[in-house]
Amino acid sequence: MVLENVKITNLMQFKIQPIKNDASFRKFYRINLNKNSKIIVFAEKEKYKNLIVYCTINNFLRNNKILAPKLFEHNYTKSVIIIEDFGDLTFNKILSVKKDKLIIYKKLVDLLLKIQKIRPKEKLRTISSQLYVINKYSMKYLHQESDLFLNWYLPMVLNQKKVFSIKLRIKKSLSKLYKKLNFPNTCFVHRDYHVLNLMKVGRKIGVIDSQDAIIGNPTYDLVSLIDDVRIKTSQKLKNQIYMYYLKKAPRIYKVKSEKFLEDFNVLSVQRSLKIIGIFSRLFKRDKKNKYLKMIPYAWKLLEMRMRSETFSELKEILDKNISKKIRKKIIY
Repeated sequence: MVLENVKITNLMQFKIQPIKNDASFRKFYRINLNKNSKIIVFAEKEKYKNLIVYCTINNFLRNNKILAPKLFEHNYTKSVIIIEDFGDLTFNKILSVKKDKLIIYKKLVDLLLKIQKIRPKEKLRTISSQLYVINKYSMKYLHQESDLFLNWYLPMVLNQKKVFSIKLRIKKSLSKLYKKLNFPNTCFVHRDYHVLNLMKVGRKIGVIDSQDAIIGNPTYDLVSLIDDVRIKTSQKLKNQIYMYYLKKAPRIYKVKSEKFLEDFNVLSVQRSLKIIGIFSRLFKRDKKNKYLKMIPYAWKLLEMRMRSETFSELKEILDKNISKKIRKKIIY
């Protein structure tokens, strides 16, 4: 039993409520104590990342005036931590009922710009007093992520012979695109900055799920917010959010706006490929099929960002081998 690992003292009455988990290996429980609540996070798999790194990044954000869950207790050997409860009001829920979505997105962009002002540190002290190194979004990491598409999605929709014939060609084409990125890896990147990981906490915005943070390109988190596969937004709204960011962003991004847009498009393509791969892996390996329904929209985002001549080679390979019918398919 998960909760046997949690030491709770001096409690007369408390209620424990399981919380719907995400795409990770973590399990969440809300514990209510005399009108106060906390979150228990349990992670047997990948527990260093999901517990130690998560708390380390949260602490770093809090030290830089960004609202992230506070750590109350931890027992790493028992695979458990107890953290602050931000409630259930994600910005995904808020946007689903708001007519003027741009006003909401502007607040999320303002927070992103505040996060991007943080001077990233390559080494952080963990809750276990070790040093944790925040990696840079190198070619290695970009390929590791887009390889998920090659290794999990392609074998799901194509025969082995065809997968073998196009896998290397796609990887080489992506290498050319990644080498063209204009802005250096100097920015703190949350890496999953989307409306399900942003929560309304009183009058503030709380940030969760920060364990994959990295030092990378300034466009990446903006991509995560605008081209979010979990919430469908119009092209008009996407453009409005993008232009608002550019208006408020550091001057260098305005001066080099064409190069900034190039990076945005490349990393949007990379992220969509990664997400299609992750959702395929969740289905094939972890038997979680609820994410399959989002793959067709991920393809729409991919196609939208590949319209420029920059992507002609990659687009040709994908168009010749993965039909529109396959891209729209949900059950495999």
